[in-house]
Amino acid sequence: MRVSQALADEARRCLIVDDEPGMRAVLRRLMTADGFECIEAASGAEALAVLETTPVPIVLSDFHMPGMDGGELMRAIHARWPLVAVVIITAVADVTIAVRCLEAGALDYLTKPFGSDEVRARVLQALEKRRLLCENQAYRDRLEERVALQARKYEQLFLASLQSLADALEVKDAYTWGHSTRVCLYAMAIARELGLTQPLLEQLELGSRLHDIGKIGVREAVLNKAGPLTDAEYAHIMEHPVIGWKLLAPLLGEMPHALAVVRSHHERWDGQGMPDRLRGQEIPLEARITAVADSFDAMTSGRPYRDGMSVEDAVAELRRCAGTQFDPQCVAGFERALERRSFPWPDWSVRRHTRLQVA
Repeated sequence: MRVSQALADEARRCLIVDDEPGMRAVLRRLMTADGFECIEAASGAEALAVLETTPVPIVLSDFHMPGMDGGELMRAIHARWPLVAVVIITAVADVTIAVRCLEAGALDYLTKPFGSDEVRARVLQALEKRRLLCENQAYRDRLEERVALQARKYEQLFLASLQSLADALEVKDAYTWGHSTRVCLYAMAIARELGLTQPLLEQLELGSRLHDIGKIGVREAVLNKAGPLTDAEYAHIMEHPVIGWKLLAPLLGEMPHALAVVRSHHERWDGQGMPDRLRGQEIPLEARITAVADSFDAMTSGRPYRDGMSVEDAVAELRRCAGTQFDPQCVAGFERALERRSFPWPDWSVRRHTRLQVA
């Protein structure tokens, strides 16, 4: 193995650390003769300053130096630049120190006095060990990248399966087809107006898409009833937040904000909502956002027994219920998003046409 093979395309550069100028000069001559660019440092602190700005594959350092000794320097280098090869230089009587340095991360050692052939052999041996470490690190990085990629694929497949389940649920109710997609669109627009962080946005997106998944446990006769619900039927359909939460809790344990949307999107700002009678700030923000988005889509969607509201009338209703049913901050965020055209406005004429076709 040659030095050029051990370093591949890296700079052939070494850092010589010794408080004695004479010893630095000896090592510089030897290393320069082998084609190395040499940088010198008279102390451990000076050596660390060099490494901060200059990539160096190998360091030759004396052990006994005032201030920071070679052992401390080696540990500092190993902690911050673990792929830098460190060769510790000791006196003959200090072999035990050299062994301890090897155990702590040094790749080789030299004992004084030393010859040029010994220096070359030790340097080459240290660089070869470093090459193997670099290859192992590159392999681990590639392996971690592949594992992460595979995990993302499984996650995407899992989320796609959940979305398919939500879509399949909407097939049961022709009048709410596309509801979860629209609610997600509105909720994300509100959240961006309120400045939610990206991790929370990601969980809100999932939760809002799945917010009604608990309706899988609602009787179809109630879900598709062509008329207003009775009190008993309304109570039955309002079981869906808890049903959905129970269904998804084992699957989304690491996504508590998404679960909060599913469970709490029918809570009310005044504490009169379901299922937990949460009030005001007790309601998770992501659920308060989804409540506004969900209600807006429900109001602007046609039903067999009524037309969908116009956008203007639906916004007026949201504004009227701000402070009682809805978080005023979320309603204001929705209005700003609407003004910015952050999402396509519902086409009221299509809603009416759908209703007339059913009739």
